[in-house]
Amino acid sequence: MQLFLFAALALGATAVTWKGSEWLESSSARLAAYYELPPIVQGAVIAAVGSSFPELSSVVLATLVHGEFDLGVSAIVGSAIFNILVIPAVSGFVGGRLASDRELVYKDAQFYITSVAVLLLAFSIAVIYKPVEGMELGGTMTRWIALLPLLLYGLYLFLQQQDTMEYVSEEVEEDISASRQWIVLLAGLAVILVGVEGLVRAAIGLGDYFGTPSFLWGLTVIAAATSLPDAFVSIKAAQRGEGTVSMANVLGSNIFDLLVAVPVGVLIAGATPVDYAVAAPMMGFLTLATIILFAMMRTNLTLSRAECVVLLVLYGVFVAWMALETAGLTAVVT
Repeated sequence: MQLFLFAALALGATAVTWKGSEWLESSSARLAAYYELPPIVQGAVIAAVGSSFPELSSVVLATLVHGEFDLGVSAIVGSAIFNILVIPAVSGFVGGRLASDRELVYKDAQFYITSVAVLLLAFSIAVIYKPVEGMELGGTMTRWIALLPLLLYGLYLFLQQQDTMEYVSEEVEEDISASRQWIVLLAGLAVILVGVEGLVRAAIGLGDYFGTPSFLWGLTVIAAATSLPDAFVSIKAAQRGEGTVSMANVLGSNIFDLLVAVPVGVLIAGATPVDYAVAAPMMGFLTLATIILFAMMRTNLTLSRAECVVLLVLYGVFVAWMALETAGLTAVVT
């Protein structure tokens, strides 16, 4: 009975999160048009930050309400893996061949790789300079250490702002009420908060029910559910034939998740322990997925259907690995 209730809570919370994401996607697209932003900025900043709000909420709620920072971080990393493998693959199937451009590959993609490295560097600094007694590879993430990825995100915003200044926009024919769209956006954020809180409670409940660490459910259940807004935005863009916006949303969402969402959890908690033995393999898998995706993107600047299948198979391997960890058959991250 308990298992049914936790599963129903997860499904209901996912539906609530999806509805809030629809409002968020429509309002952010209209606001981007109203403020005459270039497509890559629209995808990498406006849509990405908006659609990443569930991931940010998962860290905030898991840390502030439930005292489980590891659950929030696992949801972020799991979401990043879902974003980098599943969303481009599904978008590629929807759009036929998912095309991008050189600016996306050589600027946003490389900045994303740097983001992965900087977050891992922050974890390493915590282990080296702020070790936790009783943990073989444990370190304390402090607010000062969390500022490192946040500063890098500040540089990212500066680069996007420079692109916006150089962009010559097309005239917008649609009559857009900015105040109304801001209200819809804020309402969407509020609905998403409710949905994500349900997802966090479901993950904690499933972890207790199966006697497994809750972060394993964060890597899968919460990660996939909170990535739905990203999927919604990218798939809609792919359907319109806007491959650059679709991929920019994926990369921008992951950059925001890694450089902002995780540090925000630390800023809220003040200081929190990090188990490097758990973080390292997860970040390692994310790095592998990133390398494979970018190698495929650089080939003719498109993702073919065959390459989309490879990405989905790789995510299947990740889910199978997490299933083995949950069953206790492997112990790489537990």
